[in-house]
Parts: sequence; C-alpha cells; structure tokens
Amino acid sequence: MVEHTFSRATWLNSLHMSALTVALLQEEGIAACDLLAGSGISEQDLAELQKLVNPEQEQQVYANAVRLAPRPAVGLALGLRTRISAYGLLGYAMLSAPTFGEALRVGLSYPVLLGTYFRLALEQDGDIAWLTATGYSEDESLRAFNTEVCLGSLKVTFADLLGQPLPLHAVQVDYPSGGGMARPYARGFGCPVSFGANRSAIGFDAAWLTRRLPLADPVTHKEMLEQCRRQNVEFAARRAWLERVRGLLAARLADPPGLEELAKQMNCSSRSLRRHLAQQQTSYQQLLDELRFTRAKEMLQQGDIPIYRIAEALGFSETASLRHAFQRWSGQPPSHFRG
Repeated sequence: MVEHTFSRATWLNSLHMSALTVALLQEEGIAACDLLAGSGISEQDLAELQKLVNPEQEQQVYANAVRLAPRPAVGLALGLRTRISAYGLLGYAMLSAPTFGEALRVGLSYPVLLGTYFRLALEQDGDIAWLTATGYSEDESLRAFNTEVCLGSLKVTFADLLGQPLPLHAVQVDYPSGGGMARPYARGFGCPVSFGANRSAIGFDAAWLTRRLPLADPVTHKEMLEQCRRQNVEFAARRAWLERVRGLLAARLADPPGLEELAKQMNCSSRSLRRHLAQQQTSYQQLLDELRFTRAKEMLQQGDIPIYRIAEALGFSETASLRHAFQRWSGQPPSHFRG
C-alpha cells in the first residue's frame, strides 16, 4: 500500500483551488469579495496566481463557499472541475505512466506535489480496488465539502488518465447524508453511494489497474519522474524553511523580531532573507500580517477577550490600529469574527 500523508506544518499550496472555487460560485451570482472574506487572499492575488496560501486560508474560502452556496454538494461540483493538469509535472508523470495502477502509485508517492487534506491509499479487496481518503483533521463542519472535492477530483483524474470515464463500483463517505446530498452524489459519481461508512473511499474493478494508458511513454515518464523527484525535494525544503520563519515570528507576535534580527536567527543576511521570501511569493510583512490575522481570529472566536487585549497580544499600540489592520486584511471589522 502506498500512502500519502498531509502535513499541516509544511504544507503551502498555490491559489488554484481557491481560484476555481471563486469562479464556480461567481457563476451562481456570488461576489468574489464575499468568497474571499477573512482569508487574506485578494482578488488581485487570484488574478496574478503567484501567492502561496496555507491551509487555513484555503479552508476559509471553502467555508465561505459552503455558507454562501445556494445548493448542496458544491464541493463535488468543484472536484469534478479539477483536471489532472492541476497537478503540474506530477500530472504529466501520471499521464505518461505505463498502466493505470502505476499512474495512481506515482501520484501517491509525491505528497508535497499532490496536496490533499487526507491520507490517500490504494488498496485491493478481491476484485475491487479502493482508493481511500482517511485521516481528515480540518474543521469538522467542512468534512463533507473537502471529501467531495477529493473524491470528485479523483473521478476526473481517473478519466483523464484512461481517456474515458472509469465505471465506479461504489463510493463510501464517512459522514451522514445531509439535506439534498443524495441526488447530486448519485449524479456526480454515477454509482451507489454509502453514507455513514467507517471511511471515505472510491471503488472500481481492480482489473483496470493493469490497463495500459493511451498516453503511456517510457521516455517522457522517466523524465517527468526525475523532475517530480527534484521538485518534491525542492518544495519540501522551501516549505520547511518558510515554516521555520513563520514559527520564529509566531512565537513573538507581541514584539516581533525585525527583519535584521529574523535574518540572524535564520543564519543569513537580511538581503538573502528578502530574496528567499520573494522566491516563495511572500514577504516579511505579509507573513507577519497572516500570523497576526490568524491569531486575532482565534482570540475573537473565544468570545470574551476584550479587543484591547487582542491588540496588545499582537503588538498593536492601540485598538484603532488593529481595527484598521482588520479592514486591510479582510475588509471586515473584528466584530465580524466574534464567536
């Protein structure tokens, strides 16, 4: 069994899924600014698609989508729009694999490049192969949405790899059926769906694992695998480095180290620190703002902490400065995030 483990401590991702979410809901008449509220992501960020986002930012966009969507199973609609090209080099490595089974194993071998909120594993039970999605640890209220995105995108990935839809044996989800879920699930997956299972999984005839892929190419596959290996190592190193910077700042939000002091703690010059941050489409001030915003929302959710105490904890000299910061970060006052 090949397994992919999601690590919140080192995970950053592109704006691809946030942009797809906004585009989908805009078709329903929902404004982008409402979908991005509280995420620290701007419409300009979506236009440029350069910024990297952390799980909380992406999950805030998803939470807004669930709250604002006029219909159920919006996560499934989003997943069914996610093509294999969204995985970049990894997608091409999978497309050029010799067989369907090998393509899936390649995808599961590169956790940083795959980017998911689940542990994915390929299992075989008799004549049925199951791709399971377990280990979810994000907001419980978004479990269904994130599962829909995951399983829906897997269904599309299967079809992209094979050049034809893969007949599914069954789908299992580890949550109960909510209002109006059954019909879009049956239509979207095209197979029986079991709610309240002990895991979430998508099953199909195991014979498909040996099916040769239409775009199989050993030369391209070898080259793409090597590039994936290099990119995986590079991304993992960059993200671990960035998380160390974030950790140093997060430990001192009331009195954050300046750029020079932070650079010393990172054993580099301030110039190198700026350059490395820029390579990851961020900056000292952007990281500090994101960390302050996250901590402020956590404190506001507790409900009874006075705003002046929150301002002090985050290094603001007065509450007015914190209020202005909230407007800059989210376009909303602090009271919008009170628990």
